[in-house]
Amino acid sequence: MINCIIVDDEPLAATLLENHISKIDHLKLTGKAGNALEAYKLLQNQPVDLMFLDIQMPHFNGIDFLKSLSQKPKTVFTTAYRDFAIEGFELEAVDYLLKPITFERFFRSVERVLRHVNPPKEDFILFKTEGMYRKISLADIAYIESQGNDIKVTLSTTENFISKSKITDLESTLASKGFIRIHRSFIINTEFVTAFNNNEVHLGDYKVPVGRSYKIEFDTFITIISKRSINK
Repeated sequence: MINCIIVDDEPLAATLLENHISKIDHLKLTGKAGNALEAYKLLQNQPVDLMFLDIQMPHFNGIDFLKSLSQKPKTVFTTAYRDFAIEGFELEAVDYLLKPITFERFFRSVERVLRHVNPPKEDFILFKTEGMYRKISLADIAYIESQGNDIKVTLSTTENFISKSKITDLESTLASKGFIRIHRSFIINTEFVTAFNNNEVHLGDYKVPVGRSYKIEFDTFITIISKRSINK
């Protein structure tokens, strides 16, 4: 069971999140706060595993509030603004949800939280291809391309194969494993990136386009690459 709180000054937005939470057995809502000061009291008085945190709030915004905490619970930002995405991920937020938040998008975010809490012991995935299930290490996947109701999986060895699956079904599974969807038809393994600009990403000899509607995902990718460069 994951104890969670909602921090949001908009009653309708908070109620929607509360309804979403009530539909998931693994989540237990232990409190709601309308501002950062109320949220701080909740964090001091009870164990909180997960915080759904709005950004634009009076007096003290969500970004500054999270920065001020010495012990940070896992945090999912909930906001109507895209502008804070990079800063949110730099604070190691689990996810960044844009309002109005659908249950489908909320559920994918909770799946990501659960993977952070209970990470799998082996990093592999099963693909159905040619009547068999093929076990592929995630570290060997360069990118995945949508082809209608199928996907093409391209490996680091330049081998590729077709699998009966949809790219949307894989997106949430791969999100915490170094993969990012930067186009409606492409998910890439950031480990293989050798160059990029605002229009495309290079993975060795492969070139993958950047979709205009995947701005947040692309900003996240830039943040990850920048962190690696700094750490090295």
